[in-house]
Amino acid sequence: MPLTKNAKIIISVVIVATVAVAVPLIGFSLMPPVGVRFQLLDNAGVMLEFNGYRIYVDPINLPANYEALPADVVLVTHPHGDHYQPSSIGLIQKEGTINVFPANMSAEIVVHGGIGVVPRDELVYEQVTITAFFMYTFDVEGGQASHPLEAEYTSYIIEFGGVTFFHAGDSKNIPEYSEITGTIDVAMLPLGPGCQTMFNEEVVDALEVIQPRYFVPIHYAEGANIEWLTTYASQCTMCQIVSLAYWQLASFAPS
Repeated sequence: MPLTKNAKIIISVVIVATVAVAVPLIGFSLMPPVGVRFQLLDNAGVMLEFNGYRIYVDPINLPANYEALPADVVLVTHPHGDHYQPSSIGLIQKEGTINVFPANMSAEIVVHGGIGVVPRDELVYEQVTITAFFMYTFDVEGGQASHPLEAEYTSYIIEFGGVTFFHAGDSKNIPEYSEITGTIDVAMLPLGPGCQTMFNEEVVDALEVIQPRYFVPIHYAEGANIEWLTTYASQCTMCQIVSLAYWQLASFAPS
């Protein structure tokens, strides 16, 4: 597990209004040449880049031009279609790409020549340390959980470029978050819907436990990020909120 960080994180965000409604930007030419370059893709998708090394988490709906931005590592949290899309994963492959899946995605592991992990597994590759962590939801009235604990789906802790990222995938505010309190620089948590992920004040509660330096909302319906900010941002005194539109770029760097 990553150690608590003492260094501050410097963030710079480039607002590109057309990115969210037009063909997504390819590359990071508008970004300052410092820190981990970050792009929020579609839904829960994220791309991280540092020192020529590129990591994707849950990439879906990637335009064809992302073929020119191949992955060193692809991380998939679970098999639902808004997180796992074979065509997008295939688009960003190159020789030596490492594809990581929850171990129970056995068929997908075979298709992509991937690696299976369960929570608390740790992988170390060149410039990155990846720790698979817990990701699950709870049973609902009249039905079972959409992401059951026993499936061992995985969120990910990513230590990269001197910054520790946490991608929660689809998860509720779960007890295991107390294990990572104060160790995360940038937490990426979903905003909903509430039957599938944490939702509304649950996000605030999760942030209070995790205590990241920065919070980047992911997995939100159109306009839901603005609604959440309007209602709940004032309660998030424990971290700085970095709200990005889909396909928007940012940069996180240790000082």
